[in-house]
Amino acid sequence: MLDDLDRAIVRELQGDIPLEPAPFAAIAARVGASEGEVLRRVRSYWERGWLRRVAAVLYHQAAGFRGNAMVVWKVPPDQVDRFGRLAATFPQVTHCYERAELPGFPYNVYTMVHGGDDDACLEVARAISAATGIEEYLLLSSTREYKKTSACYIS
Repeated sequence: MLDDLDRAIVRELQGDIPLEPAPFAAIAARVGASEGEVLRRVRSYWERGWLRRVAAVLYHQAAGFRGNAMVVWKVPPDQVDRFGRLAATFPQVTHCYERAELPGFPYNVYTMVHGGDDDACLEVARAISAATGIEEYLLLSSTREYKKTSACYIS
């Protein structure tokens, strides 16, 4: 499983990666390893399926994207896979999940949509609806962001 160096590397990866020309060298210096060793281990996490991606996080509100809505969809069970694959192709959709329906809330697919404003998010939802034929949905627009961080698996 994970040794002490793996745990230290994971702690570094689950936070912000240094914004500099050689970020993995900086991580290596902090965990007491060579850059090559850190890269070798990160590659092994990827190959084992432990690491899905290393990506930039856009702080959309700071970047001027004021529209942000969780769109919840009522999708028949036999259409969920088709719907999810199609909805996920829209570039404004950053997250797309199937979830269990709740009593009084019959929505089972959730998409996170970002746009210049709330109207832009509504247009994306309409486009997804037109492309998929799913017409029952709600937009839950965000009004304030309280927290946005990466997942923390090792503290």
